[in-house]
Amino acid sequence: MKFLLFIFLNLIITNSVLASEKSKAYFAGGCFWCMEESFEKLTGVEKVISGYSGGKTENPTYEEVTYGNTGHLEVVEVIYDTSLISFEELLKNFWLNIDPFDPYGQFCDKGYSYRSAAFYTNQKEKDLIEKDFKRLEKKFNKKVVTYIREFEKFYIAEDRHQDYYQVYFLNYLKYKKACRREEILNRIWKM
Repeated sequence: MKFLLFIFLNLIITNSVLASEKSKAYFAGGCFWCMEESFEKLTGVEKVISGYSGGKTENPTYEEVTYGNTGHLEVVEVIYDTSLISFEELLKNFWLNIDPFDPYGQFCDKGYSYRSAAFYTNQKEKDLIEKDFKRLEKKFNKKVVTYIREFEKFYIAEDRHQDYYQVYFLNYLKYKKACRREEILNRIWKM
């Protein structure tokens, strides 16, 4: 009897592991510290990593991305369980945490590396992004300036940028408030 119970439990565990498929999504929404926070709160998101993507320089540093001409944006890599959350839900969270109409950056962070972008890894993701893009332009009667980019390569940012909103909680809160991030988001999205 114990043997049959063992086999039954093993099958349940194996099936639940097989049903759980990991995937990755990539978004640029200004400061990657804020994007980390917004995605890590979602059920089904397992890990969010700050980094750089979209440019030509290999293994860039924060200083090179911010002050140089690397072509990279501050990006987060979102590792998620597709049985618990979809790319569409991640995309919705992305839009609600950016100003898609700001051509100069996001909130108090200005410059190319702080521009917003949704990256796609396949045609389905590209179609979903483009559909949302058009929907937002129609809804707000404004030009959306968020980039739609094919994902190529992701470079992990320095350790000091990982989980910044948790490790340096008080500094992060001061930064977020000074940038008026929540105030601007509430105004755009009427929360």
